[in-house]
Amino acid sequence: LSTETHPIVTGVAKWCQDYRKKWPDPASLESDVKEYMASHDQRVAKEKAAAKVAASEADDEGWVTVTRGSKKSVATTTLERQQLSFHQQRQEKVKRKETELLNFYQFQQRESKREHIAQLRKKFEEDKAKIAAMRAARKFKPY
Repeated sequence: LSTETHPIVTGVAKWCQDYRKKWPDPASLESDVKEYMASHDQRVAKEKAAAKVAASEADDEGWVTVTRGSKKSVATTTLERQQLSFHQQRQEKVKRKETELLNFYQFQQRESKREHIAQLRKKFEEDKAKIAAMRAARKFKPY
C-alpha cells in the first residue's frame, strides 16, 4: 500500500514515469558512448599495429606478404592540403566545378536555352532604346 516514503504511482503519472524510464538519461548515455568509442578506437589501433607488424615479418618459410595500402597516411595528406596556397585551392575548386555536369537533363538544357534567348532579346531591346535616345539627341554617329 502507498505511504509517504514509498508512494505507489498510478494513472497518468505512472504512464509518464514509465515513458520517461524507457530511454536512458542523455548525459549518462553520452558518457557511455564516449567510453565505448575510446575503447573501440584503442582496440582498432592495436589491431592495425599488430597487422602491420605481422605483415612485415617473414613467415616460417621466409616469405613476406606484400599488402596493398596507401603509401601516405591521412595525416600527411591533410597537412599537405592545409599547406596549399589559397590560389591553388581556388584553382582546384574551379576545376571541380568545371567537371560537374551542368544541364544534365533535357529539360534543364531547354530552360537554359530559353533563359539565354530571353537575355539576348532583353539586351537587344535595351540597345534599341539606347540608339533611339542617341538619335533623338543627335549624337549618334555610327561611323
